[in-house]
Amino acid sequence: MSFFAIATIISALYGDARLKSFQQLLSAHLFSVIASVSVNEGTLAGRPDPGEVRYASPLSGWYWSVEPVTDNLKGALRSVSLGDTTMIDAPSTLNVPFDTSFQRKYTVPGPNGQQLSVVETEVVLDAENRVARFRVMGNLSEVEGEIADFRNTLYFYLGIFALGGTLINAAVILFGLRPLDRVRRSLAEIREGKVSRLNENLPLEIAPLAREMNALIDNNRRIMERSRTQVGNLAHSLKTPLSVLVNESRTIGGAEGRIIAEQSAAMQDQVQHYLQRARVAAQRDSVVFRAPVTPILKRLVRVTAKLNPAVDVQFLNYMDDAIFAGEQEDLEEIVGNLLENAGKWGRSIVRLTLAKADNGLEISVADDGPGLAPEEIKDALTRGKRLDETKPGTGLGLSIVHDTVREYGGTLWLERSADLGGLNARLTLPVAGN
Repeated sequence: MSFFAIATIISALYGDARLKSFQQLLSAHLFSVIASVSVNEGTLAGRPDPGEVRYASPLSGWYWSVEPVTDNLKGALRSVSLGDTTMIDAPSTLNVPFDTSFQRKYTVPGPNGQQLSVVETEVVLDAENRVARFRVMGNLSEVEGEIADFRNTLYFYLGIFALGGTLINAAVILFGLRPLDRVRRSLAEIREGKVSRLNENLPLEIAPLAREMNALIDNNRRIMERSRTQVGNLAHSLKTPLSVLVNESRTIGGAEGRIIAEQSAAMQDQVQHYLQRARVAAQRDSVVFRAPVTPILKRLVRVTAKLNPAVDVQFLNYMDDAIFAGEQEDLEEIVGNLLENAGKWGRSIVRLTLAKADNGLEISVADDGPGLAPEEIKDALTRGKRLDETKPGTGLGLSIVHDTVREYGGTLWLERSADLGGLNARLTLPVAGN
């Protein structure tokens, strides 16, 4: 935009200067013609020569003429370039009056289609007050063409200069930002679990940034380790009191003992659930781990098949090289809970599918059981809600899956399986880069 403004200003300045020079040249030629004309026995006489060869070229657009104004003056003079052309008309003095220098300037069409710029004056030639009109005409179209050529040339070279400057600036910027691109790639590798720290071998301007980022990573890692330690301490401190309650429930026996045992088991599951969520949140906000998906799913399929010998457990793998951006234990718990539910409710078939999703991987677990009605899906994801009291469990499985998947930024859908007819639990999880 600045180059366009510069070109416009230069072009305007050149145009004004060129037109001003053109008008000054015509005025100089006018005085030369006046100086070369005299009166001889009442008739105009003289051989004006402004010193410009174009006044001798036919219809060149450069002309001069001398015409009598008063009745006591005869004859007329004209340049050779006018040839036999009738005198060029002039506007009346009412429309174009004389200025303070007793000149007037105007533009008229020429005999050959040009636009002519005219400088005119009237001069008293002798003591008899004989007056003649002097006119000098220049080819304005030629001058405007020169201005247009200059403007086009100026825009062309300034355009090349602007393009070259842009390319040079882009190269300088790209070269100067290469260290930042290295930092970006290093951060991506940290996020994907490939490295644990930034390389600090960077230019002086960027190295402090890398050191501060490494300090932040170390601080986050310390926070994660401290959180895990606290989680472990909490789990250990609650383990013994809950075990005592379970033992006491067996001693008490009867309905009261059964209630205590059930509530103690529910407390253990809920404590484990919230400890799991705290651990996932801690690792997700600090360092992302990597876990190969296919071996984990194959192992879970074998375990589910052994636990449910009457059910055909199938595994369809469409993403063999998938890497889960998280911890192996979390993936095992997510898929393990889904397979456990499917094995519990499926009549004869449980199907586990691994496929590629738009922003990660997709895992679905379908069965040929009774499935869930649309109004039951919300209850199925409610913590502690059991839809069938005849089956063993605490009602926390799907809730744990839902919360863990959400902590990883994934999604979980419960729907009816199109081909098996039972429940299809479909979820997406993030993947790590290769």
